[in-house]
Amino acid sequence: MASLTYELTLAGLAVGSAAALTGIGLIVTYRATGVLNLAHGAVAMICAYVLRQLVVVGGWPLPAAALLTLLVVAPGIGLVLDRVVFRPLARREANPARTLVASVGVFVLLVGAAVLLWGPGAREDAPVLLGDDPWAQLGAVVALACLVTAVTRWTRFGRELRAVVDNRPLAVLSGIDADRVAAAGWAFGSFTAGLTGVLLAPYVRLDPYGMPLLVVEVIAVAVIARMRSLPVAVAAALAIGVAQAQLTRLHPEGWAGPLLQAVGANLFVVALLVAALVLPGIGGRGQDALPPPARSGRVPGGLWVVVGVLFLLPLGFAGTDLHTAVQVPALAVILLSLVVVAGRGGQIALGQAAYAGLGALFTALLTARGVPGLVALGLAVPLVAAVGLLTGRPAIRRHGLALALVTLATGVAVSRFVLTQPYATAGLSLGRPAGLTDDRAFYALELAVLAGCLALVAALRRGRTGRALAALRDHEPGAEAAGVAVPRLKLLAFVLGAALAALGGGLLGMGLRAFDPEAYDPVRGLLWFAAVLVLGADSLLTPLAAAALLVTLDAGPQAGTAAALLGLLAAVTGRLPPLTNLLPQGRRPRAEERGARASATGGGPGDRGARRPATHPSRPTGPREGRPAPPPTRGTGGEDAARGARRPAGRPSRATDALPGRPAPPPTRGDGGDRGARPSAARTPPGTRPTTGRPAPPPTGGTGGVHGRGAGRTQPGTPAAPPAPAPALHAHGLTLTHPGGVTALDHVSLALAPSRITALVGPNGAGKSTLFDCLAGTLRPRRGRITLDGADITSRSAHARTRLGIARTFQRLAVFPSLTVEENVRLGEERGHVRKDPAAVERSLRLLGLAGPVRHETAAGLPTGTLRRVELARALAGQPHTLLLDEPAAGLDADETAALARILAALAADGLTVLVVEHDLDLVAGIAHTVHTMEGGRIVS
Repeated sequence: MASLTYELTLAGLAVGSAAALTGIGLIVTYRATGVLNLAHGAVAMICAYVLRQLVVVGGWPLPAAALLTLLVVAPGIGLVLDRVVFRPLARREANPARTLVASVGVFVLLVGAAVLLWGPGAREDAPVLLGDDPWAQLGAVVALACLVTAVTRWTRFGRELRAVVDNRPLAVLSGIDADRVAAAGWAFGSFTAGLTGVLLAPYVRLDPYGMPLLVVEVIAVAVIARMRSLPVAVAAALAIGVAQAQLTRLHPEGWAGPLLQAVGANLFVVALLVAALVLPGIGGRGQDALPPPARSGRVPGGLWVVVGVLFLLPLGFAGTDLHTAVQVPALAVILLSLVVVAGRGGQIALGQAAYAGLGALFTALLTARGVPGLVALGLAVPLVAAVGLLTGRPAIRRHGLALALVTLATGVAVSRFVLTQPYATAGLSLGRPAGLTDDRAFYALELAVLAGCLALVAALRRGRTGRALAALRDHEPGAEAAGVAVPRLKLLAFVLGAALAALGGGLLGMGLRAFDPEAYDPVRGLLWFAAVLVLGADSLLTPLAAAALLVTLDAGPQAGTAAALLGLLAAVTGRLPPLTNLLPQGRRPRAEERGARASATGGGPGDRGARRPATHPSRPTGPREGRPAPPPTRGTGGEDAARGARRPAGRPSRATDALPGRPAPPPTRGDGGDRGARPSAARTPPGTRPTTGRPAPPPTGGTGGVHGRGAGRTQPGTPAAPPAPAPALHAHGLTLTHPGGVTALDHVSLALAPSRITALVGPNGAGKSTLFDCLAGTLRPRRGRITLDGADITSRSAHARTRLGIARTFQRLAVFPSLTVEENVRLGEERGHVRKDPAAVERSLRLLGLAGPVRHETAAGLPTGTLRRVELARALAGQPHTLLLDEPAAGLDADETAALARILAALAADGLTVLVVEHDLDLVAGIAHTVHTMEGGRIVS
């Protein structure tokens, strides 16, 4: 027994040493470049193949071949990847999601290249580099870890590396060559990958698919080390390796025995899944989702006709054998799931192959028990959707790179523990439904299913759920602030994606008349992901083109062509746009065409006001900090402005109605566009002096103003009833300490009064934004309470507070660039405090001067002043009672700031509670009733 334990320990140390090398290389690469290199395993596989080629085929001596492989080939691969793939992305300041897509592309490219060069089969004659003694491998790993630690701590290069990790732009300004540091990181990471490959090759199956995936599994040790600590990574790798070896002696019995045995033999997969789900993730929230498309995914109708004819051709011109053609519609349904999750939702989903495999497996299991084929497929889809719900619920709290690891780990776990295990798949066969055994009939069924799925996803993209998904992809914090229930929406996307993948997987298995686990391998899932991203993830044409391309290339004489081609395109994704962008755009709606023609000819509503130069308003004397300021007088920004946006539908409103100090001109045919963009400023009438020390009177004449709190339009001659008072938002003794012991808030209390503008001023780092985020629900204080009309809302999320009537804007614009201006505003109405009031969209657009042709323009590329108005209009469309504005004048010129001041004064006079965090003291002095100064996390006045 002791001898067996010792032998298993030695075997575990050998595997753990290779895993430790992987962890060291991944950590060094990540710290030097910020890239999670999923292609690490593919580099290891290529180096193992090169060593075998030199020694076994070329007859080189092992030492010389090893030196060439490890000191030239492996670092050379890293330098090429840095120079060709990742350095251009770094210079473009690409987000982590784009670099992750590039690393997936490199993975797929190297796998395809290996298949093209050496074939898909496994090799059993890989040379042994360090012999069978695991202590030699362990010694090499420990020595390498000590060397890296010494270099990073006590050398100039180490200091430069730490500086680049802490703040790359500042390091560059300090004279550090960040490109040189990144190149060194890539070279060293590839060296460790090559060493891992040549050490593992004699003991595992050397093939283009198995080894890269095996190395991907041991990413767990780097995740456990939080991509930082080399000692933790080495210790975790050795511990997991030894534990996995010791568990091989267990042979549990009973129905769960095979599953437990599979878990014991794949402990690194379990560690990766647990680490990805439980430990704090890498990547930042809201900064590492897949980027929005550069242009809309609208496909011309004529192109759809051409595609439909091409898909119908096999029915008319092919023979009776459609073995290859029947795979295309089924694969297109699987890829359509990626359009929903990755294209529309922006989530990095690398495990869709697992759901497709489960769909085929459940269909096969049900048909084996006598369930008719179509019924079995119909039952398999909700079963897999339930699995998607179970696996997606813990994953939706993750973002970016952490979410990618969770989905990848889920896909690998399903493959290792279910799809490839004899206890689940032994003896299974998958036939076609009765009456559809003929290829033509089954192909026609697939086309009908594919058409239905395309119609479903098209309807989803056009509706309110599609807009919310696009907002989630474009700017997650902004979507949450607009009232989108982000966790629920993410879960919906994952469940729908799992259901579509299961449907396609079941159809694929039926088309092939067999359940083949290799058809749903995790590496194939990475290939599918790369194909969708390369062609255009948010286009409905993408799954059709990608499926046809993949099936056609895989059916050719050269295996691996599809992987090599698509991997190459994905690797250079930072330089090339999605291929569907090269297609002509579909026709715009007629209303949008009319607006475009009007703007092109210089006419159209709203253009005149948008070009009118503005004069600067006279500024009243600023209030003392912490004391009430004079209320805005009638005619200088009061309730008259807000009433300009609440006229009945039969009488068009002019944006200039909202201008203080100007009589409303009679409505003109076609007026009401962008006239409020740069309005003339009002001046205080001569001889009028603002009073001080008195609170602002409650607004009169509220008739359902901008935020919809009025009682409706009154009859002529009847005094208007005042609106119901807005709920009061209070902060009571808020305390928040950031990690590291920095106190951002220190027992801060604040009361926001209705019909008043409260301003927060102070130096940077005073705690203004932290207090603002606590009130908005983005942050939760460590101590203290936040109440709304006495009800404790401290634990309410940001989207829940939006639906309670607390709207916010952001210092950095939170506009959704892939949506039009009107869609941005409509999202606020659909998810805001008062919903199902379409007129609120028109009121907000008119009030902010966005009712002209600009309403049909996508937000991407619009000037900052327009985008500020879009963000404010979206917040107002939900008809809130409390408006929180974080530096609303950031990026605005003087004219735009003056227009903003008048609108805010009008909103407050109409009963809205407004909090402004702003550095523009002139703006604060002109609009605020009460000003509080913060310093050191406290309100000092």
